[in-house]
Amino acid sequence: MTEAVLGVIGGSGVYDLPELEDPRWETVKGPWGDPSDQLRVGTINGLTVVFLPRHGRGHVHSPSSINYRANIDAMKRIGVTDLVSVSACGSLKEELAPGTFVLVDQFIDRTFAREKSFFGEGCVAHVSFGDPVSPLLADRIEAAAKAEGIPYSRGGTYIAMEGPQFSTLAESHLYRSWGCSVIGMTNMPEAKLAREAELCYATVAMVTDYDCWHHEHESVDVQSIIKVLGENRDKAQKLISRLAQSFPDTHEPCPAGSDTALDFALITSPEARDPDLVKKLDAVAGRVLNG
Repeated sequence: MTEAVLGVIGGSGVYDLPELEDPRWETVKGPWGDPSDQLRVGTINGLTVVFLPRHGRGHVHSPSSINYRANIDAMKRIGVTDLVSVSACGSLKEELAPGTFVLVDQFIDRTFAREKSFFGEGCVAHVSFGDPVSPLLADRIEAAAKAEGIPYSRGGTYIAMEGPQFSTLAESHLYRSWGCSVIGMTNMPEAKLAREAELCYATVAMVTDYDCWHHEHESVDVQSIIKVLGENRDKAQKLISRLAQSFPDTHEPCPAGSDTALDFALITSPEARDPDLVKKLDAVAGRVLNG
């Protein structure tokens, strides 16, 4: 039985978890560079919770400059089993108004300037990603949202754009025609890397605006987003606290195979693997590389 450790990556506006008991900032070193910040470690109702501000304290990292590999490696290295992404986003659907939390279940990756895998030349792996969100983790988040009375919507597609600029009107209409629910800049390649690291992953997409497609709302601007960010932050902190209070002590096997994603993913034969890359994969893929 594996002890459950809940990880939380906080997006824009969410830079701490005040509900943490006996919190401490820990520096976690890894082979992929520095994560966005130190990790905030504490407990909620006896459960170990690890928090990382995705953009760093003070919001110093842009979506394109975040070291996503270092962030996921640090979470895995410190023992996280289940990872919740709390992310600001724009709405692409009329019914998803600002203030709504969307528990997405699919992603479209339109980013292009980021490292998207721990694997590569010398150790090739292809993980299954058809179901990118861990359904049991999403179930628990939904139950916490209901208990807190937080407006939410279950299911939908998150499209990740490179940024840091917001969408053009043409782009916004294109993504709506694809059936996307929300748009953001940070959940890719984060979700892909979490799957490679065999972490159960789920996104809480916090709607701040209607992007620029809605004719009755002004085009998205930082000033209007900041106001909603503050309101969403308070709800997000209550949501995570409620989630942790009812979280199981031991890790539940994932029906989507998140926690066994590497079982049949490694393609490179053992004798051909690059020892330097294998060494860097100690936390992410140690279960299968050393098994």
